[in-house]
Amino acid sequence: MSEDSLLLAPSVTDASSGDSAEAGRALPSNVEAEAAFLGAILIDNSIYEELPNPLRPEHFFVPAHRQIMERVLTMLERGATASPVTLKPYFEGNEHLAQLGGTTYLARLTADGHGLLATRQLCEQIYDLALLRELVTVGRTLVNDALDTSETVEPLKQIEVAEKALFDIAEGTNVGNAAKSFGTAAKEALKQAQRAMNSGRGLSGRTTGLPTIDEKTAGLHDSDLIILAGRPGMGKTSLVTNIAFNTAYAYLQQQREGGPDSGGAPVAFFSLEMSADQLATRILSEQAEISSENLRSGDIGGAAGFQRLSEASQRLADLPLYIDDTPALTIDGLLMRARRLKRKKNIGLVVVDYLQLLQGSSRSKDNRVNEISEISRGLKTLAKDLGVPVIALSQLSRAVEQREDKKPQLSDLRESGSIEQDADMVWFIYRAEYYHEQSKPEEAANDGSSAPDVVEKYDAWFQKKLELKNKATLIVAKQRHGSTGNVPLLFHGEYTKFTSPEYRDYSDYDQS
Repeated sequence: MSEDSLLLAPSVTDASSGDSAEAGRALPSNVEAEAAFLGAILIDNSIYEELPNPLRPEHFFVPAHRQIMERVLTMLERGATASPVTLKPYFEGNEHLAQLGGTTYLARLTADGHGLLATRQLCEQIYDLALLRELVTVGRTLVNDALDTSETVEPLKQIEVAEKALFDIAEGTNVGNAAKSFGTAAKEALKQAQRAMNSGRGLSGRTTGLPTIDEKTAGLHDSDLIILAGRPGMGKTSLVTNIAFNTAYAYLQQQREGGPDSGGAPVAFFSLEMSADQLATRILSEQAEISSENLRSGDIGGAAGFQRLSEASQRLADLPLYIDDTPALTIDGLLMRARRLKRKKNIGLVVVDYLQLLQGSSRSKDNRVNEISEISRGLKTLAKDLGVPVIALSQLSRAVEQREDKKPQLSDLRESGSIEQDADMVWFIYRAEYYHEQSKPEEAANDGSSAPDVVEKYDAWFQKKLELKNKATLIVAKQRHGSTGNVPLLFHGEYTKFTSPEYRDYSDYDQS
């Protein structure tokens, strides 16, 4: 018997035999393929581990088959053997199995063993049919919703919901989205710990490219919403641009050189304030070590500077950093664009610059606090749906400027407490050097005619300026996965570039 003969044509089955569908409606399925696959697994349990995309119980159409697969997986996790004999006690009196002949059906599954000849093909067909059933469900919902013409209907919102459902199906996350068992969740946690151990840097998430931040946070974790806030002039856009570049470049290097996971990933950068050209200029300035001001004016230092610029441009030609600079973007529009990039480019990090420039739905625009709350919830939903970290920049209120201590606090987050509530991490960028420049006293005259107190005051100010030069602090004010605290950084303003200091005495970076 050939392998192809085992792959029976999918049948259109009455949905009354599947408890997740509408009664009386036909859904695509292949009951015989499900039975043959289960028979193969019960004959040889090791087959399941060899499948490229193992099936879950939710992928089966027949209720009894779902329950059998669920019990098989439970036994395999415990290291026990799953066979008709060992499964029998669990299915005595089972109502779904009784419709197929009772516990004798378990033995019939393994009677001929034909499924052993084409297990992978059977697996693929069962999975594909499960996707088709989900598409039918989404299509029915879309049609029913589109026929609703009441005043409360929002067509764009319906499109966003439909696109999300289609994205979930494409990612395989919408097929039987049952609650995850603790055992499954614990395995994922163990994998993260193993990744951190194998990295040698304690890195279980995406790298920021800045060792001091990675050490504090163990990287950017999937499904996390990170809020990066600061007053104007602190360098928050520069920092998030550096992180986006570092993450994308780590991925590019890994693709070119191979080796272990570097924590890199393709990055989607939604820039609502700066154009794509301006962001590219910043990155080229940083990599070629030519000030962005000189780069814009063409004063790049002659042939040597042009050579550095050209080399940087060639080196970054394939950088997986995708910049969307669409102005006045709504939160729903951002969600749709991010899902498309996830599907097409497999992005592993989303950056939004910045949160307050996003627009909410028409329902929330009458109240700015409600609008910001909707936007922050939408960003958190995006992080969970795509399974990637999302970094969103945020403004701070002017209350910072009115305090003697200019270090930001959580209460300074502008316009909505929901930002703090929805965020998994809240970072503030603070540079005492910026404020110290604003307090510059009268400069002592070169001819020595200045009064002693003027000279003394200026000398003290200048000495403090030298101490604070290039120093920056990332204040981790909230972190669900770990402790809060200060992270030392260096800021090179001429290149808009942040780096981590090699000298890690944190007390030396106290900018109070």
